[in-house]
Amino acid sequence: MRRDGNELSGLEKIAYKPIGLVFGLIGGVVAGKVFGLVWKKLSNEDETPQPLSDDYSTREVLLAATLQGAIFGLIKTAVDRYGMKGARRFLDAPRAPIRARTEV
Repeated sequence: MRRDGNELSGLEKIAYKPIGLVFGLIGGVVAGKVFGLVWKKLSNEDETPQPLSDDYSTREVLLAATLQGAIFGLIKTAVDRYGMKGARRFLDAPRAPIRARTEV
């Protein structure tokens, strides 16, 4: 693997894990909402096609699955990418010097 300074180090990966999990959950909820809105706009229907439903044609179900996968992939990548950049910015930020307490 080529290391060009853009990936997280081992310690940074461990520190980012809990943050990444939370962002992943939020991203999944957002992606579901976005997919619902996009599908409603495209199909003029309130519900998205379910794979085992007889109410939709195979073409509609496959189109919905393709669209849903693209939206989830896009949002997951954006969340991961910006989350990693934010974590790196936080971890690489210069720390304020610790001042010795002076007692009067």
